Amino acid sequence: MATEVKIPNVGESITSANVARWHKQDGETVSKGETVLTIETDKVSNDLEADAAGTLKILVQEGEEVSIGSVVATIEEGAVAPQEPASPEPAKSVEPVAAPSSASAGKVIEIKVPAAGESITSANIGQWHIANGANVAKGDVLVTLETDKVSNELEADDNGVINITVAEGEEVEIGTVIATLTVGAAPQASAAPAPVTPASSPAPAPQQVAAAPVVSQPAQPAPAGDRVKPDLSVVPEPSERSGKAESEDGGRTTRKKMSMLRRKIASHLVNAQQTAAILTTFNEVDMTAIMKLRKEVQEGFVAKHGCKLGFMSFFVKATVQALKDVPGINARIEGTDIIENNFYDVGVAIGTEKGLVVPVLRDCDQKGFAEIEQGILDYAMKAKEGKIQLSDLQGGVFTISNGGVYGSLLSTPILNPPQSGILGMHTIQQRPMAVNGEVVIRPMMYLAMSYDHRLVDGKEAVTFLIRIKDCLENPGRLMLEM
Repeated sequence: MATEVKIPNVGESITSANVARWHKQDGETVSKGETVLTIETDKVSNDLEADAAGTLKILVQEGEEVSIGSVVATIEEGAVAPQEPASPEPAKSVEPVAAPSSASAGKVIEIKVPAAGESITSANIGQWHIANGANVAKGDVLVTLETDKVSNELEADDNGVINITVAEGEEVEIGTVIATLTVGAAPQASAAPAPVTPASSPAPAPQQVAAAPVVSQPAQPAPAGDRVKPDLSVVPEPSERSGKAESEDGGRTTRKKMSMLRRKIASHLVNAQQTAAILTTFNEVDMTAIMKLRKEVQEGFVAKHGCKLGFMSFFVKATVQALKDVPGINARIEGTDIIENNFYDVGVAIGTEKGLVVPVLRDCDQKGFAEIEQGILDYAMKAKEGKIQLSDLQGGVFTISNGGVYGSLLSTPILNPPQSGILGMHTIQQRPMAVNGEVVIRPMMYLAMSYDHRLVDGKEAVTFLIRIKDCLENPGRLMLEM
């Protein structure tokens, strides 16, 4: 008996949907409740699950647009379930290295995508740190997962042989099995031939690392029968499955998927511009006093605190003082209410290879300069290693973005909703300035303050930015919170 996979009704005004992505291959066995297809409309995306267990027969390919109610696949019921043996021999997608005793009797541990937060429903396979079919030891880092907010590393729960079932670049739902670990094979090299597929590295060494491990097996074992499934181990799938860049137009252009983080950044910034009335005011600050103070105390500061006194701690403390003096900035709009914040958690934008993250420094009014500098260093290291947690990014009341590290002279920063203000720092330039009737050369920095004009009036924004300028040009008074 065949069960039809149909495009469901997803809204009163929606008459068609796009077959965005098949999560299973044609002819592959599926379990009841397993996600088989993602469809997209002009409003929402939706995952379709198998209503029965059996063999999937795909009728409509990815990228096709079909009307609501169309049959896009069938499931032939009665096929061998993915986890059941198809013959007297164990039906395992990966056999361990030929060791006559322990491996053949070992259990199989499923490696699943863990929950990463209440609002996170999927994750991207960022990087496999081991090769398919390699021996791993308990505690070895297997894979880095990326969501639209944080990255996470999964470690091996036991010793065994890894069987990767989802390739790098694939986006999968929370709870999806992305690999299995066959317990029983010792984490050491073996003289036996390499397991699994022709594409596996020959004679894998312990904790073998590969930049792009080959994915060669479907997520579940194939059913019994004479039908031969395509061997994906020899010829990798194109970029739409692997997430790698693919050349088009004879190499004139390259197409690749946006990362989940980049998609989130894009959505977040567009949403900010569509939901807030963003206006920017500018000023400039003479950095002479701060640069002189840093030079005078730097050696002793490092000796005492173990970190350098940078510019950012001055800007954070100046922002805190300005938020105290102009409390209207330290608020946000929620529906028809104004929520006033009575704390000073400041977000500091940090650029990474994968995109911008804004971890939050907590209770900056209670922290000294050294604590702030160390906190920034810690976040920078976590961001570089992809270990920023969701909790690190939540709850900020104001953001500071330093485009000056990249050479930016002037910019208009975009709000980080639901915050009502963001400060943009820029590069320091030696410029001629009129001081006491004389032209002198001073290290100057342009400042930009973007704010939500729905809540903050121009007078408040200008006063706020001038207060920051005054604090920075008089760092002694800033340290005394004057």
